[in-house]
Amino acid sequence: MSNLTPEVLISEDDIRKRVAELAQQISTDYNDSGDLVMIGVLKGSFIFLADLSRQLKIPRTIEFIAVSSYGSGSVSSGAVRLVMDVRGNIEGKHVLIVEDIVDTGHTLKYLIGMLKSHRPASVKTAALVRKAESAEVDVTIDYLGFDIGNEWVVGYGLDYAEQHRTLPYIGVVKPTDT
Repeated sequence: MSNLTPEVLISEDDIRKRVAELAQQISTDYNDSGDLVMIGVLKGSFIFLADLSRQLKIPRTIEFIAVSSYGSGSVSSGAVRLVMDVRGNIEGKHVLIVEDIVDTGHTLKYLIGMLKSHRPASVKTAALVRKAESAEVDVTIDYLGFDIGNEWVVGYGLDYAEQHRTLPYIGVVKPTDT
């Protein structure tokens, strides 16, 4: 798998433009809100979170959270497991969950509920890509990069078996364990 070159689905240039648009919208929406806490969902969101954060024009802090729903395969188990919680206090603060991909929606729904238990002022979501046709639960994405089909995508933080995560574009691969 690691020797194959993924077919480009979303170019580096298109990603850069869309991230800039999202950063502008987030900066406008949170302009008078005080500090924003961006919570990146590891590992996949790290590149999107970094690029998005650097383009914001508002005060913000960064936290990370880690969850698991895929294990080592390419099919979600549906069960979400918290691997690492936020370390800082988010009570009374505005929270933006930053996700790489929303597939079934189970992970994002779980995270919204779990983070609301910390009593933040608000919880919104940003996702780089969404597979709308794969949705199993209704979950709102406040800031969406791209809608894609039901393909396995890699690059810009997304991976297949820890491969291709650092590609500057989003590409399509064919998993061998489906």
